[in-house]
Amino acid sequence: MMKTEPRQALRSDIPGMHRVRLAVRENPLTSNVIREEHYVPEIELSGRGWVIEEAGEIVAFAVGNLHKRNIWALFVAPGHERKGYGRRLHDVMVQWLFDQGLDSLWLSTGAGTRAQGFYEAAGWNFNRQLDDGERFYELRRDTAARLSTDDSNPQGARP
Repeated sequence: MMKTEPRQALRSDIPGMHRVRLAVRENPLTSNVIREEHYVPEIELSGRGWVIEEAGEIVAFAVGNLHKRNIWALFVAPGHERKGYGRRLHDVMVQWLFDQGLDSLWLSTGAGTRAQGFYEAAGWNFNRQLDDGERFYELRRDTAARLSTDDSNPQGARP
């Protein structure tokens, strides 16, 4: 049976999450800057993670950092894009972060990427371009609440 709804990530999910992170085509991890041990505090201490599985294999994951108020990761494995997994993970992660009392969130992503379009379609507002060329986005609780109740809001691109 396929589990296509997000569930909270566990420490035992980290190898599968990292495998997805290493497999992505855009924003590839080209060094060992992020290693498997870096996931543990992100999902157990400073935030929470979620995964989506197909046939017992993790095919998408997201991690939100409560202390830094940001999206630490949101990735969908190649071959599993455009199934709505990214948006489902995004929505549960953003809702959880706002439920913890945050009023705004931030993230950065590469310019001209599918992720940029995905976040813009999900209501994130471009704030500025960073020195490294990444684009800095913010999402406010009131904007997210308005978008989630607007039936005419398109789901947008999927990462």
